[in-house]
Amino acid sequence: MNPKALRLGTRRSKLAMTQSEQVAKAVRQVTGRAVELVEITTYGDTSREQLAQIGGTGVFVTALRDALLGGEVDFAVHSLKDLPTTQPDELVLAAIPQREDPRDVLIARDGLTFAELPDGARVGTGSPRRMAQLNAYARNHGLRIETVPIRGNIDTRIGFVHSGELDAVVLAAAGLNRVGRIDEVTDFLSVDVILPAPGQGALAVECTAANADLAAALAELDDPHTRAAVTAERSLLAALEAGCSAPVGALADLLADGQVVKEMRLRGVVGATDGSTLVQLSTTGPVPHTHDQAEALGHELAAEMLAKGAAGLMGERAL
Repeated sequence: MNPKALRLGTRRSKLAMTQSEQVAKAVRQVTGRAVELVEITTYGDTSREQLAQIGGTGVFVTALRDALLGGEVDFAVHSLKDLPTTQPDELVLAAIPQREDPRDVLIARDGLTFAELPDGARVGTGSPRRMAQLNAYARNHGLRIETVPIRGNIDTRIGFVHSGELDAVVLAAAGLNRVGRIDEVTDFLSVDVILPAPGQGALAVECTAANADLAAALAELDDPHTRAAVTAERSLLAALEAGCSAPVGALADLLADGQVVKEMRLRGVVGATDGSTLVQLSTTGPVPHTHDQAEALGHELAAEMLAKGAAGLMGERAL
């Protein structure tokens, strides 16, 4: 007799469905079981308010987690950057697959790059983190832009450019890659210009801690380097006591000497959304081999950033 199909909980957006189907395909391969997608509407999908107004932290996640705990689904797929930094005891992050491109990108009218935008260009983003860094970069390079808060899915955001309402929008490269629209990008923004959100480009596969057999099977999809990097980034976010809509960017990457990975570098930034002030620092340590070592790197950098005044630049504190 064939085992019952596994139920994968996912948000209803095209991007969420696409990345969930990619995970479902991998789970079918490692378990030999059928996987069916169960669409779940989250508060973040139905609210039209800006994320900072509705709390940011967990608005895309809570309904999926409730479905897991209620037995409606067997596992769920999240964009890792949407996850609150505190992990419930009843749930386990069974897998963090290999990360996609973590960079932010620009989609602008007439194929323009960021440096080519006209004076006073209107640039749309729903992220205070992006606003802070875009405005700071513009200030430092003699550009004058207006950052405009927007919400909506990929189609909606790119539509603001096509309609002429905005000159450009900033999106995550990973999402555009996953839905096959990366060719619409007019400029890939270096992480030296904009640090991504902690965990950006990574997915989280979550199930109940009680379902140890499923957790072990899902763990086949885990990428240890990605897990170490995002653990350090999320540890920084947690130590700053900032929610996922606060203007915090972070990126951990592995530094290699030839073919040998020697160290992990963690970079972090907190900024005022008008770009007037940025606290941007980095630290380097041995490649973490445990969760605690990765967390320690994040805590270390957060302490340095707080000492430089980062707390005063965060508009949203975790509840």
